[in-house]
Amino acid sequence: MAILNFNANEVEPSKAFDPIPAGKYIAVITDSEMKDTRAGTGRYLQLEFEVTDGEFAGRKVWARLNIENRNPEAVRMARADLSAICRAVNVLTPNDSADLHNLPLVIKVHCRKDKNTGEISNEIRGYESKAAFKPEPRQAPAAQVSSQTVRVPAKPPWM
Repeated sequence: MAILNFNANEVEPSKAFDPIPAGKYIAVITDSEMKDTRAGTGRYLQLEFEVTDGEFAGRKVWARLNIENRNPEAVRMARADLSAICRAVNVLTPNDSADLHNLPLVIKVHCRKDKNTGEISNEIRGYESKAAFKPEPRQAPAAQVSSQTVRVPAKPPWM
C-alpha cells in the first residue's frame, strides 16, 4: 500500500496511442541518445521525432540508427539515414546529436505488423527537407450513385 494524496480531477488522463497512419509528416527531433544494443555488441542512436503539424501534431515516432554494429550493412544503412536527416535539416557536420534537435523536416512513416503479436507499430522509412514537402492530397469521397443509374433486373439472369 502507498499513500498517494492524489486528485485525478486535477490531472488530464493519459490516452492510448495507436500508431499514426502511414504517410509524410512534418516533425522535429526532440530527443536523442546513444544506447547499447540488447546483445551489448554495438550501439545505436535513438531519435525521438514529434509531429508538429496536422491532425497528429504532438504524436511521437522513434528511429534507431545502428551506428556501431557487427553487421556492416546495418551500419551503412544507419549512416545513410543519418546523412538524409542531416541534409533534411541542413546541418551537414553535426558535432552532437543535439545539433539536429528542433529543426523541421519531413519523415515518411510506415506501419509495420509484428509477425508474432500482430501488433501494428510505426517506423520511419525516409527523411526529406521541409522545403520539398508537398502535402499528400486527401482522397475525395466516392461519388454517390443515383438510384436512376443503377439498374437491377427484376429476375436474376440465371433463372
